[in-house]
Amino acid sequence: MTQAPTTREEALQRDAADPLADRAALFDLPDGVTYLVGHSLGPPPKSARDRLAAAQTDWAADLVRSWNSAGWIDLAERTGDRLAALIGAHPGEVIVADSVSVNLFKLAATALPYARTYALFVEEDEFPTDQYIAAGLGGLSGAEVRQLAPGGSFDALKAGGVVIKSAVNYRSSEVADIAAHEREARRHGALIIWDLSHATGVLDLKLAEDGAFLAAGCTYKYLNGGPGAPAFVYAAAALSPKLANPLPGWMGHAAPFAFDGKYVPRDGVARFASGTPPILSLAALSGALEAIEGVDLGQLQAKARGLGALAIARAQAMGLEVLCPVEDGQRGGHVSLRIAEGYPVVQALAARGVMADFRSPDTVRFGFSPLFLSYETVWDAMAALAEILESRSWDQPQFHARAKVT
Repeated sequence: MTQAPTTREEALQRDAADPLADRAALFDLPDGVTYLVGHSLGPPPKSARDRLAAAQTDWAADLVRSWNSAGWIDLAERTGDRLAALIGAHPGEVIVADSVSVNLFKLAATALPYARTYALFVEEDEFPTDQYIAAGLGGLSGAEVRQLAPGGSFDALKAGGVVIKSAVNYRSSEVADIAAHEREARRHGALIIWDLSHATGVLDLKLAEDGAFLAAGCTYKYLNGGPGAPAFVYAAAALSPKLANPLPGWMGHAAPFAFDGKYVPRDGVARFASGTPPILSLAALSGALEAIEGVDLGQLQAKARGLGALAIARAQAMGLEVLCPVEDGQRGGHVSLRIAEGYPVVQALAARGVMADFRSPDTVRFGFSPLFLSYETVWDAMAALAEILESRSWDQPQFHARAKVT
């Protein structure tokens, strides 16, 4: 594990040498708030708000002509090419479309005929939507669906089916070895669909180099695209021409404005477009990407893990159980702790301006977005946690009241 600062002064020294320190100025965050929930919903970069405002101006000024004059019609592909650079893919292999859930369905449905066995596999500790999509598709297609024990995906590849697997587990933050999984998949005629939701924008992903064929991911976490920002599909150029979108829509047609009744897919990953793209959300995402573009992804990943190492060291000093890997190379951008009174503790932290999140039954997650966080703020946040636990100030009625979103 990275050697974590042992004093607040050391944290300040680490900040002084941080090559990403200037990126924090690109974000709008309320005064007095330490935002440790970027793994759930990133805060707005100023550039996202600017691009959104510009799109609204185009809409008002040029109306429907904006599809051409403002370049709306190609925005999903242009943004996809920019995302490709952040996940180690090639231009033309990524398109922005729909949600992660819909994209997982598309990819799993189109992959099944190319796997050696007509079966879907998903681990029981995967994000629930991944499990629901597998079960739903199995019911529609007749494919066998097997729920695996945590960590069971690698061995399941021997069966030769389609595996849905997160690159970073949403709860534990454990990182999968993409290259090793893909090598094993090749040996057994299996295909893997990677869920990149908790990996994109915080890890130095190299999908093409690692041999990954298919993936989907969201853009509202570490990419800061905004609530409900559209997701993306990755399909390697070597495979995409063979694939058929199971939800063919007019935007995936080779000539959408020919209004032909017969579907002819677009080339490459663009065939996975279905309906009309959400231009205002896409505009905000396009602007948000400016905050991360030009950053050395190795430095980005190293800082996220350094901040996580600091949180883990402070948590261990408090005697808390750490649920995520301690070794940097095995951990994504968030740290998970087991705290029996997790929900009221998170609310007590929020009352002090420290925002974290809770996952039932007893997991508290801290997300370390490296673009806007500092070692100093993480040090102070963990100090606040220690004080709340020691004083039991979390045990007040207002902190026990449950909201819909935790």
